[in-house]
Amino acid sequence: MTAQRVLIYLLRRDLRLADNPVLYEIHKLSQQPQCQFSHVLPLYVFPAQQIEVSGFLADRNSESPYPEARSEIGRFWRCGRHRVKFLAESIWDMKMELEKAGSGLLIRVGLLGQVIEDLLRQFQQAEEEVSVAAVWMTEEEGVEEKREERDVRKAAEKFGVNFRLWLDEKYFIDDRDLPFDKPTDLPDVFTSYRKSVEPLRDAPRKTVPRPPSLPPMPSPIPAKTEPFSIPDTCEGLESALMRPLKDSPPLPKPPSFPSSGVKTAHPYRGGTSGGLKRVQSLIGSGAMTRYKDTRNGLLGTDFSTKLSAWLALGCITARQIHSQLLDFEDGRDDQYHGTEGYGKGENKGTAAVRFELLWRDYMRLCTRKFGPRLFRLEGFRNDTSYPWKTPGAKGSGPEVATMLDRFLRGTTGTSLIDASQRELFLTGYTSNRARQNVASYLAKHLGMNWKLGAEWYECMLTDYDVSSNWGNWQYVAGVGNDPRGEARVFNPIKQCCDYDPRGEYCKAWVEELRGLDDPQEIFQPWKVSKANRAELGLAGLETVEDPLKKIDFKVGGKGRSGTGGGRYGGSSRGKANGGGEGGRGRGGGSFGARGAYRGQGKGERRRGYGRQGIMDKAAGQAVAAAQSR
Repeated sequence: MTAQRVLIYLLRRDLRLADNPVLYEIHKLSQQPQCQFSHVLPLYVFPAQQIEVSGFLADRNSESPYPEARSEIGRFWRCGRHRVKFLAESIWDMKMELEKAGSGLLIRVGLLGQVIEDLLRQFQQAEEEVSVAAVWMTEEEGVEEKREERDVRKAAEKFGVNFRLWLDEKYFIDDRDLPFDKPTDLPDVFTSYRKSVEPLRDAPRKTVPRPPSLPPMPSPIPAKTEPFSIPDTCEGLESALMRPLKDSPPLPKPPSFPSSGVKTAHPYRGGTSGGLKRVQSLIGSGAMTRYKDTRNGLLGTDFSTKLSAWLALGCITARQIHSQLLDFEDGRDDQYHGTEGYGKGENKGTAAVRFELLWRDYMRLCTRKFGPRLFRLEGFRNDTSYPWKTPGAKGSGPEVATMLDRFLRGTTGTSLIDASQRELFLTGYTSNRARQNVASYLAKHLGMNWKLGAEWYECMLTDYDVSSNWGNWQYVAGVGNDPRGEARVFNPIKQCCDYDPRGEYCKAWVEELRGLDDPQEIFQPWKVSKANRAELGLAGLETVEDPLKKIDFKVGGKGRSGTGGGRYGGSSRGKANGGGEGGRGRGGGSFGARGAYRGQGKGERRRGYGRQGIMDKAAGQAVAAAQSR
C-alpha cells in the first residue's frame, strides 16, 4: 500500500469552499508533482466549552467529561437552539460540498487541542503506512479562540508535525491591507478608522476561486473518541445538539408564539448555498438599493440584509458580497438586468451595505486590540464607577432576580422591549434597532449588569458573533468605544413613535395588546385605564399592573421629567456615573453580527455626526465620487 501523507485542515468559522484561501491552496499544491501530502482530512470539532456536547454521548446514562457549556454569570446555555440548528445545517452543507470536490468532513466533539492530539496519536499508532504532514487552521479573534490556536499548535509540535495558522479572510478589508501594523494603533473611534481605508468600494481584495477538486480523505479514518458518537445525518446532528437544550430549557415560563399574524423574520437555512442565494435575492429584488431607507425596519425579511448568520460562520465572506455588488453596479451580471440601479454605479443603499461590513471589521479589530477586556464589566474604558445590579451578588435583593427574569421573558411592561425579547426567544432574531433599545433598557434604564444581556444574546441569537455582540453591548452600556459613553440613552417609547408609530411590531409579538388602538397605550400598557383593563383582557397582567419602569414620555408631545429619568426618559444611572440628562439620539451600537447606525442625537450635535450621520455623509460622498468618475 502506498504511504499516505495527511494534511489536517481544522475548520472553525470558515465553512465554505468558494473564497476559501486554505482549500484553494490545497488544490493548487495537490496538482504539483512534489506535493508534500497525498490526502487531506478536513475536520470540524464542536468546541465543548462553547457548545453543549452531552447530546453526543453514546450512552445517555453516562456523564460528559466536560462541564456544561454555560455562561459565566447568568448560567445560560452558550449556544441556544436557534444557533445550533443553523450551525448543524451549515456544517452539513460544508460536508456535502467537500464530498462533491472529492473529499469529505470528519466531525468530532471536545476541546480542539485534545482532539488534534488524539488524532495524531492514532495516526502514529496506525498499522498502515500513514503520517501527518501538517495541521492547518484559520485564525480567529477572541480569548478562547486564541487559546484553541495555542493548544492545537502545542499538540502538533508534540508529535513533530508542522503547524500553520492562516489569515482569516472572510472580512471586508484584508489584514495585509490595514493602514497600521500593531493592534494598538487601531483608532478608538470608528470614523477615524473608516477614513483611513476609504474609498470602501476600492478596498477589498478579489475573491479566491472555488477549488474544482481536492485530495481524498485518508483511509482508514481514526476511531471516534469515547464516550461520544457522531450521527451520520444532518437531522441526527441537530437532534444531538438539541437534546440537552430541550432537557434543560433556558426559561421556566417561556413566551408562546403568537396564535396568528406574525412569522419569523429569519426563515433561513444554514450553509453557503443559502447565503449566496440570499445575496442574489437582495440584489435582484432591489433590497440592497433600498437598504439605506429600510434598515431601521422591525417587521419582515427584507428591511435588512439578514446576512449576519452566514457571515459569522464564514459560510460566505464580506468580499463575496462586495464582488456581487460590483457586478450589479457595473452592469456585469445579466440576472439583475431591469433591477433598479443596475449598471449605474454605487448607490446610497450599496454604499450603506459596505459601511456595515466595515463596522463588522472594526468590531473584530477592537477584539484584537483589547483582548480580554472585551468580556470585562468595566469594558474597554476600564470604567469601574457604576454599581451594576447582578442577581445573587452581595447586597442584591430578590427583586433583582425577578427583574432579570421578567426582562428575559419579555414582561417588563415596556412594549418595544417585550416584543423584541419574545421575538428573540421564539425565532433567534430581532432587528438591530430593537437590539439597541433592549441593551439600553437593561443597562441604563434598569442599571443591570450588561454582561447578562450579552450572555443572553449569545444564547439566543442565530447570528451571534463574539466581537460584534460583546463589543456592542459594551458600546450601548457606556463602557465601550462610543465617544458619547453613558450619555447615549435610548427612550424606547420615543423609538416606538419613530419606528413603529402604529404599534404594528409591538402588537405582532405582544399578542395581548392587539385590542388596543391608542399608541400611547400600546407602547405603555400601564397607561390603559383600570376601568378598561378587564374588558380588554389586560387585568392582572404584570406588564400592565406592575411595569418594571414607567418611562414617562407622552406620545405626540413632550415628556416630563420623573420616573423616566429625564425629559426624554434618560438613564436611571445618570447620577451614579456622573452622566448628564438622558439623550435622545437615534443610535447606538450594532449587535450580534450586523452593524447599525448611531443617529445624530440631541447631545451629539455639538460634537458632530453620530454613526447614522456619518454613514449618510459617507454614502453621499461615495455616490458623488462614483458619479464623477
